[in-house]
Amino acid sequence: MTLFNLPPRAEYFGAEHQALRETVRRFVDAEIAPHVNAWDEAGTFPRELYRKAAAVGLTGIGYPEHLGGTPADLFMSLAAAEEIARAGCGGVQASLGTHGIALPPIVAHGSPALQQRVVPPVLAGEKVAALCITEPGGGSDVAALRTTAVRDGDHYRVNGEKTFITSGMRADFLTVAVRTDPANKGPGGVSLLVIDGDTSGLTRTELKKMGWWCSDTAHLRFDDCRVPAANLVGAEGDGFRAIMHNFNSERLMMAAMACSYAEVCAEEAQAWARERRTFGLPLSERQVIRHKIVDMVARIEAARSVVYDLTYRLQHRLGDPKDLVARTCMAKVLATQAMQFCADQAVQILGGMGFMRGTKSERLYREVKVMMIGGGSEEIMKDLAARQLGL
Repeated sequence: MTLFNLPPRAEYFGAEHQALRETVRRFVDAEIAPHVNAWDEAGTFPRELYRKAAAVGLTGIGYPEHLGGTPADLFMSLAAAEEIARAGCGGVQASLGTHGIALPPIVAHGSPALQQRVVPPVLAGEKVAALCITEPGGGSDVAALRTTAVRDGDHYRVNGEKTFITSGMRADFLTVAVRTDPANKGPGGVSLLVIDGDTSGLTRTELKKMGWWCSDTAHLRFDDCRVPAANLVGAEGDGFRAIMHNFNSERLMMAAMACSYAEVCAEEAQAWARERRTFGLPLSERQVIRHKIVDMVARIEAARSVVYDLTYRLQHRLGDPKDLVARTCMAKVLATQAMQFCADQAVQILGGMGFMRGTKSERLYREVKVMMIGGGSEEIMKDLAARQLGL
């Protein structure tokens, strides 16, 4: 018996979802899990992984068929995210999945020509796309961003900086939040612009991190970059709304991933407790250890139940939109707190081995902080939830 052996509820996951799980699990077991330690130490992973993921249909989940994708419901995306997370390496998952936050605004608001130029090659694994929102002077306060895009004939001149950009070093397409109306200092002056990776005036600096070592993360600088006006995503001034919608999807997937990372920690702790003997008995027969593992499972199951219920409500549009936004924020907080607890307890149970590089729990212990900060910090999530609930 495993720690997590309850069959999935039919209203959440059907036969097609389970078939996808099996496909992604085989892919992860063959192409990701055996290599994550080496990739983490190397600080990168092969670009070929994007093509391999595309070949099994992983990158196209949830995208329109005419753009090279496979239409799917939210639970398909959630199932795929959970299975990739089982490799226990957030760095791979973060960089491999940046198209999931870079492409949706283009699909939803970009011109047909822009969609056809950008989306199909990314979904085929031939190109890499990244989203660029955060700036050195601010992260969650998107409305206050300073990077400017000033119209100059049939081009924009872009100046400014972005930082903490996942896939920022290798991205071929950058979906960038810019201020197209300098006079409007609020959300109404924000737009989205696709900037090609080979644009003159774009410089990239690689960033070193506490976790997600094999993830490519960059600081970007735009010095008078000329970008075709045709690369504007939607209309000028519509960027803030698109970004906020994008954030909600990102936060839901991060919550699902956090539950799976927590599960990885619990399972590694259980396996170690059965193997490790102290004073003549396996650790698993020590009451204090058994209670730790039960606490881990309880927190994971509680968080996952919230995530699944929320996904169902979002899928079927059950509830007031503001309420669903609030609950998405709360789900991310609950799930990442469960991950933090489980990573900490797993390292404690593994003892000295938990402090050694090469265990999943050690890696996830380092990575949990970015899960609690990325996509909106815990503090921002609670404050946003409060405002949506009218508190």
